[in-house]
Amino acid sequence: MSRISRLPSPLLRAAACTGVAALALTACGSGSGSGTASTGSGSVKVGLITKTDTNPFFVKMKEGAEKAAKENGAQLSTAAGKFDGDNAGQVTAIENMVAAGVKGILITPSDSKAIVPAIQKARAKGVLVIALDTPTEPESAVDALFATDNLKAGQLIGEYAKAAMKGKTAKIAALDLAPGVSVGVQRHNGFLKGFGATDKDVVCAQDTGGDQAKGQTAMENCLQKSPDINVVYTINEPAALGAYTALKAKGREKDVLIVSVDGGCTGTQAVKDGKIAATSQQYPLKMAAEGVKAVVTYAKDGKKASGYTDTGVTLITDKAQDGVTSKDTAYGLENCWG
Repeated sequence: MSRISRLPSPLLRAAACTGVAALALTACGSGSGSGTASTGSGSVKVGLITKTDTNPFFVKMKEGAEKAAKENGAQLSTAAGKFDGDNAGQVTAIENMVAAGVKGILITPSDSKAIVPAIQKARAKGVLVIALDTPTEPESAVDALFATDNLKAGQLIGEYAKAAMKGKTAKIAALDLAPGVSVGVQRHNGFLKGFGATDKDVVCAQDTGGDQAKGQTAMENCLQKSPDINVVYTINEPAALGAYTALKAKGREKDVLIVSVDGGCTGTQAVKDGKIAATSQQYPLKMAAEGVKAVVTYAKDGKKASGYTDTGVTLITDKAQDGVTSKDTAYGLENCWG
């Protein structure tokens, strides 16, 4: 999903290039960022390919995979794109991992459609491929999907926002991801479903790419178009914090309801601080851990994971609303990522 990148990890890339057992991934020269984390002798080789290796969401996903690999006696190799959208880097990583003899690959696709031919080639060679967080298009291109139910994540904050408005007429701004991206579409549609609204009820919609600065600009544009906005749906918490900054500059931060999705530690703290009213928390560590276990099971007895596994979502808020199930920020901060 659209998440904000932070600091790079050059040491990890260096390790991938120098380690005798490491995969010969493209970051050893130029290309996608990569690293290798091996545990024990690990006869079962597992590959993890994320959109980037700098985003806190994917850092936590990698931690989950590393822990599960250690617990299950597997050898984990990792790779990532240089940026969110680096399909070529992910294709190269798949090819190199297959050549290195991995039994299974876990991947968060940067391009849900363009990655499919490379996945099909890997599966044809007997490699189990599981998508994490982001489904491929079609979803059946992989053996299985372990991910948040993004429609449900959006629906939860939509239901919350509807209850919190207490019958007041809503003027909704939607700070979205980008056209055609499945995660963004599902969250947006889920919010509208939960709120009992349609796109006709959205007075301003802007794409943000999940970026904080772009979220601020989008909110500024929306306020110019419709100064009476009182509900803001955001694709993720960085976009929400950008919206909050723009609203605060106009003195509107206390009378506009902001809701979001992700459950990162920064975003959850923003809920505690009153900047965001509520967020739907997802669990990247669980996605990766379950994925590693599935590959180990496949290697041992040939049983393939299949279909969609919902890794859970929880509404986090300190201002609970009647009829909407939620947990407070104490729970959210205990289970956040980043």
